[in-house]
Amino acid sequence: MSQSMIPAYITSLIRHFEDLRDGTHGGSASRKDKEAHFENAVQLLAPIARHVLNEMNMNLPRDTGQLTESGLRRTPDGGLNASWALCWPEQQAAGIEPIGLQAYFGGGFHHPHLRGTTVHDWPLNVFSEEDAAAQLYSQTGVI
Repeated sequence: MSQSMIPAYITSLIRHFEDLRDGTHGGSASRKDKEAHFENAVQLLAPIARHVLNEMNMNLPRDTGQLTESGLRRTPDGGLNASWALCWPEQQAAGIEPIGLQAYFGGGFHHPHLRGTTVHDWPLNVFSEEDAAAQLYSQTGVI
């Protein structure tokens, strides 16, 4: 399979395994540089996260939901976190967790991850607008 035919989620996993092998993230070894990559990834991913959750809002709760986002913040363990969530009255009344996405880089982690309420953890390897947009669709449809 040519490099251009490899689905984005497979390319992301390959980067993840390379990070683990090399102790780097995006070619960086220092925590400071890895955090700079993470901050950039959050900026690149934010419009994609908003798009996905707004699309869900239009189609699931028929535009009755509310999208919230935390922005980049430092966590108690010294890591970094950013989150986006969609909630709506019926979901809240039923005691169900909001639909959410979370980008996080734990204080003791070697590299960051992306978590969703349905997909859970996934390696976060976003270094360009194309990488961020590729998180929306895989070859088989929406991730």
